[in-house]
Amino acid sequence: METKLVRIAELAKSQPEIKFTSLLHLLNEESLKQCHYELPSRKAAGVHQTTKEEYELNLASNLSDLVRRMKQKSYRPAPVRRTYISKPGSNKKRPLGIPEHEDKIVQRGIAKILNAIYEQDFLDSSFGFRPKRSCHDALKILNVYIDKRYTNYIVDADIKGFFDNVDHKWMMDFLRLRIDDPNLLRLIARFLKGGFMEEGKLFKTEEGNPQGGLCKA
Repeated sequence: METKLVRIAELAKSQPEIKFTSLLHLLNEESLKQCHYELPSRKAAGVHQTTKEEYELNLASNLSDLVRRMKQKSYRPAPVRRTYISKPGSNKKRPLGIPEHEDKIVQRGIAKILNAIYEQDFLDSSFGFRPKRSCHDALKILNVYIDKRYTNYIVDADIKGFFDNVDHKWMMDFLRLRIDDPNLLRLIARFLKGGFMEEGKLFKTEEGNPQGGLCKA
């Protein structure tokens, strides 16, 4: 998969108008197995309480069944388990969505594909949620700008409730600008519409994208 992702990245960079029509096949048993091992251990479990260690006990058969369901278009992500954590410097709490481990595997595979395509479009000064980039890297660059370049002012801005209000239609329309694989798009849409469980009740998600999983907007 890694070699194919490099090729996708090269095409995305050299041909900004290209649309990728065949991507879902990259999520095969071998690549999903790698995604499984790359996920951290001993993390909070989703609604079915399946841990990485439990999933790994029958890894080959679990992944074989997962790929079969994706090919048959019957795979649907489980609703995420909603929990809350405190917001730094505030009395408010921030909602998190904890996916099932199997869904984390698929999310990681999708994230690799999307990164290969869209990393070519992002500005070098952009750092949020990008691979191999952190807030510490952003601060280092900011220090360079302040020390070495003429700076008039600095703006600190935040979009209130951004993840809670992501427009699903806009998001899918945006993805279609570079992706023309209906199977991958269907899979992403199912994650967006997967809903969440809180206190034993299922809630639909007509907008927004739960923080906590890998498929953040």
